[in-house]
Amino acid sequence: MSTSGSLVLAGLVTLVALAGLRWLGQFFGRIAEGVATIAVVFVAVWLAGKAAVIVAVWVARHWRTTTTVVGVVGWCWLLGGPSLVVTGAATVLALSVWRWFSLVSFDRYAGQRLRAWWLRWTVYAPRMPRWLRSCNLTVPDRVGAPIAAVNLLRRTPALSRSRPVADQLPRILGVRSGPSWDEVRVRLVPGQTPESFDTATRALAVARGVQRCQVRELAPNVVSIDFQRRNLLSGVVRAPSLGAVSDLDGLAVDLSRVWSGRTEYGTDWHQSLIGGHTLAAGATGAGKGSLMWAPLVSVAPAIRDGLVRVNGIDPKGMELAYGRAVFHRYAVTSRDALALLDDLVESMEARKREHAGATRLVPITTETPLEIVEFDEIGALLRYGGDRKTREAITDRVALLTTQGRALGYTVRGYVQEPTKDTVPVRELFPRRICLRVASKSHVSMVLGDQA
Repeated sequence: MSTSGSLVLAGLVTLVALAGLRWLGQFFGRIAEGVATIAVVFVAVWLAGKAAVIVAVWVARHWRTTTTVVGVVGWCWLLGGPSLVVTGAATVLALSVWRWFSLVSFDRYAGQRLRAWWLRWTVYAPRMPRWLRSCNLTVPDRVGAPIAAVNLLRRTPALSRSRPVADQLPRILGVRSGPSWDEVRVRLVPGQTPESFDTATRALAVARGVQRCQVRELAPNVVSIDFQRRNLLSGVVRAPSLGAVSDLDGLAVDLSRVWSGRTEYGTDWHQSLIGGHTLAAGATGAGKGSLMWAPLVSVAPAIRDGLVRVNGIDPKGMELAYGRAVFHRYAVTSRDALALLDDLVESMEARKREHAGATRLVPITTETPLEIVEFDEIGALLRYGGDRKTREAITDRVALLTTQGRALGYTVRGYVQEPTKDTVPVRELFPRRICLRVASKSHVSMVLGDQA
């Protein structure tokens, strides 16, 4: 083949190769363009779906705020801004008049919700993360130790570290605001316990700028952080007057839900006088007398009608003396107290024999009234007063009443200053316990149980 023929052949081969390469380039270009288009569409759809999920979750979590915003925008779009301003001013005026004339009903139906919404978005949502970090109530990222990867082809080892992430913060689930407390419900993150929040209550109170903070466990992973804005119990809470309850029928008194005072949350406090025994511990002047007399005032119609009989044991001879006429039986000395308890045990045994096999709970009637034993300074007769034999006998009688009296209509309510086991050896037989201000921190766990 001549030189010219070789050149022509080489040129043809080159042209064919170039054409093939051009075709391959176009082919792969179309493939790459299709893949890129699919990737862009996929990423766009994924981002749109993620944004939709985030918006849906936010709307579901904060549906009240979302509904309000949508309503305001829709109002402005359909009716214009001036009408919204006029309507808002009229609503504020109506709420102000309502609050002026009936503060209780306003706060119950509107004020609490408005205050909770306002505090969530102006106080707790922006500031709570900083408070939790300051009180060490977050789960920090624990970066693992660096790992050196040695490669024979490199002069220096390569260090591998885990990627740091932001601290995990408990999420606010909701805020409730009452007359004196704000209740912030938060969901714990893995690695946290309610006890961790309980130990940090003082620090949380300082961060919020309030005097008191307490933590309540609502679920295994949900706690309520309660901040006390003001103390509703700083003043005296008046018990209902006898004139207010004198017209009530004794049968209308619910002995399982007797008004006994007010709680620190501003609500009525009710306790049961049947179905269990109560031990109240408190130092001198802590208010044990109010725990004794407030329920008796509430059940005064039942006492008058013979459905309830009150028995008083008063070692000091002072606390119950001015209400002497209320008590069916009354004792001051240890011997008189033993005689009173013997009488109660004997009547309990008679009631037991009469109703054995017929019922599990003896009904409260005038024939079988509720026998309440108000035992003031119970430790004085169980530990200090009288001789040893009399003290042991009194302890035995109290043990019988507390172990058998529940179903038979006998209730023991004891009051003590020093709730140690030596002072009150039958302390565990009182299922209901109330702890007021006590002289020692250890007394709290003695009365209410461990970790109270």
